[in-house]
Amino acid sequence: MLRIAVPNKGSLSETAAEMLAEAGYAGRRDPKTLHVVDAENDVEFFFLRPKDIATYVGSGAIDVGITGRDLLLDARMPGAREIEALGFAGSTFRFAAPTGRYTDVSELDGLRVATSYPGLVDAFLDERDIAVDLVPLDGAVESAVRLGVADAVADVVETGTTLRQAGLDVFGPVILESEAVLIAGPVDADGAETLLRRLRGVMVARRFVMIDYDLPVALLDDAVKIAGGVESPTVSPLRDPEWVAVRVMVARSRVNPVMDALYALGARAILVTAIHNARL
Repeated sequence: MLRIAVPNKGSLSETAAEMLAEAGYAGRRDPKTLHVVDAENDVEFFFLRPKDIATYVGSGAIDVGITGRDLLLDARMPGAREIEALGFAGSTFRFAAPTGRYTDVSELDGLRVATSYPGLVDAFLDERDIAVDLVPLDGAVESAVRLGVADAVADVVETGTTLRQAGLDVFGPVILESEAVLIAGPVDADGAETLLRRLRGVMVARRFVMIDYDLPVALLDDAVKIAGGVESPTVSPLRDPEWVAVRVMVARSRVNPVMDALYALGARAILVTAIHNARL
C-alpha cells in the first residue's frame, strides 16, 4: 500500500487535498484526522506538518509526499527528492535589509541573517563561500532587524509590502523560486507512478479547456495556425460537405483570444468545455 504524506494545515493543505480528490483518491472528512486508508486505490494518507514531510519521506518512513520545494531543500534530507512540480503555492525567497545598506549578498559575510529557513539559506550561502551567523526564527522575520537581532533577513517575498513597512528592501540574487512539489524517498514505491500520472492529469485539466467549433473546410489550415492543439485538432465532417466540426485543446489562459481569432476567421458555434481530468 502506497504511503502518501499530505500537509495537514497551511497554504499547501487545501489545494493538495483538492488535487488528490480530483485525482480520484479518498480524502479526510474531519480536519483533525491524521490517517486515512483508501483501500480502493491501495494507498494510505498521513496528514503531517508541512515542515516534517521531507524528513519522513527522506527517511523512507513515507513513500511520497506533497510539500514545498523550500521545505524540501530546508530539510536537507539526502533521501528526499523532487519528482514533479505541482503548479501551486508559488513563492520567491530573497534577502532584505534596511534601504540602501547592502547591494550584494557578499556584503553579508560575517553578519547576522534571520530566517525561518536556515537550511535553505545556509546551503545557498555555502555555495558562494559566504559565512554568516544564522538566526533561526519561526515567523515575523521582518522584525528581526528593527529589534536588533539581525543585520538582514532572508524570507518569502510576495509584493514586498510587508518588508517595506518594516523599512527593508530586497537585494542580491533570488535565493529560490518555490512551489508545491511531489517528493519521493530513496526507493521507488509501487503505486507512485500511478499517483504521478493522476496528478499530471489534474494539472492538465486545470490548465486547458476544450474548444469545439464549426468552420468552412477552406479555412481549416488557417484555424490550425490559431489553435493547433497538443498534437493536432480532431476534425469531423458535417452534413454540409463544405463545413467541418473541429475540437481542440487550448490553454485556459488563452481561451478568449483564441475564440476571438477563430470567430474573426469565420468559425461559428464556438463552445468551450472544461476538462475534469486527462491522460496525455
